[in-house]
Formats: sequence, C-alpha cells, structure tokens
Amino acid sequence: MEPTPHILVVDDEREIREPLAKYLAKNGLRASVAANAADARKEMKTSAIDLVVLDIMMPGEDGLSLCRHLRETTDIPVILLTAMAEDTDRVVGLEIGADDYLTKPFNPRELLARIRAVLRRANAVPRPHEATETRRLKFDRWLLDMDRRELAGDDGVAMPLSTAEFKLLAVFLRRPGIVLSRDQLLDLTSGRAAEVFDRTIDNQVSRLRRKIEADPKNPVLVKTVWGGGYMFTAQVEDAP
Repeated sequence: MEPTPHILVVDDEREIREPLAKYLAKNGLRASVAANAADARKEMKTSAIDLVVLDIMMPGEDGLSLCRHLRETTDIPVILLTAMAEDTDRVVGLEIGADDYLTKPFNPRELLARIRAVLRRANAVPRPHEATETRRLKFDRWLLDMDRRELAGDDGVAMPLSTAEFKLLAVFLRRPGIVLSRDQLLDLTSGRAAEVFDRTIDNQVSRLRRKIEADPKNPVLVKTVWGGGYMFTAQVEDAP
C-alpha cells in the first residue's frame, strides 16, 4: 500500500491553516501546520513532506523566499496561496518554480484537487539519487556549488550561469543516468503552471551545452535520447 502523502500547510492565519489541515486529513491526506517560514523549515527537517501549501504574505521571511529556498534545495512541490491583489507576487512565484497557485479566498475542494494533480505529476518524475543531495557536486572537469550557485572549472575559473541554466544543471546532477522527458524537466525547473513550452527546454539544454561541453556540437555530458528527452551521462561525485 502506498504511503499517505504528507502535506505541510504554512500560513500565519490560524483560522486558515488549522481548518485546512483538518479538511485535508478528512480527505485521506496527512497534514501538518506551520505559522511561519522558520517553523516550516523545522518541520521539514524532522518530517518527510510531500507537498507544501504556502502563503505568500507572512511576517518575517515571506512565502516567496521560502519557495525559492525549497526549489533550490529540494524537489518538494509548492502550491502558493495569494491574495487577490498580489498578481505580481503570483507571477514571481511561478518564475521561481512554484508548481501552482490559488487566490484567497479559495474553495478547499479546489485546493484538494490541485494538490492531488500536483502530486500525480511529482510522482511521475524520477527521484534524485540520495548520493547527490550534497551542496557541492563534481562532474567531468566542473564543480557546482549549489549554495553559491557557482560553476567553476578544474582551473578555478568561474563559468557564469543564468537562473534557468543553474536549475537545469542541478536537476541533471541529481539524476545522472536517468532519461528525463521534456515534460519532466519542465516540472522540475519551472513548474507546470508556468507558461513554458517544450522548446524552452531544448533552448536551455543548448545554452547549457555551450558552457559545459568540450564540443557542444557533439555533446557527451548531456545526451539527447530520441523520443525520450535528455540524459546526463557524466559521473557525479560529492565534493568536500
């Protein structure tokens, strides 16, 4: 039997997070709550969370900052809760990798449907290799520092990466030897709620190859799998 998905509801308004957690529990999900980003970080260190429902407007660290942290360090799906007037924040949230969003006030039934849809997509994506959860990864002649978002060659010279290139490379390094379809790469780098297309991934792969491949026209690190997508073929090692 498959484990029950564990949802973390992060919202500073108790009258929202508590009833929502109870509603999710009544509908077959595990639910935990956090009143702020700090509590959410603590909860995720001690519990295996499958999806985060995250309010944008919170005192202290806001939801966008926490969402950015989650996307850079984990593959946990995020659904943002936004106020009606926060259109700019909603767009920014999707740009930094939120999987979906819902405006307040919302219907719990609609949120439940969106949670299940996002979980279905997430479960279809290969999980990262446990050995590649470190913050510094070495491959071929390169070293990627995940915290600093810096890529450097074995000569110590830095290679600048755009945000999209960094996200794509991080996804590949966490799943070496796994064929990833364009849809899966879109899920992992942009979230399916973003208005991006298959060619977006092709263009990003092309730009990334120009930076890390010795011969971008004959790539050996990021291989095209015809009819499948792309596969990162280099050996990935933890770096001290």
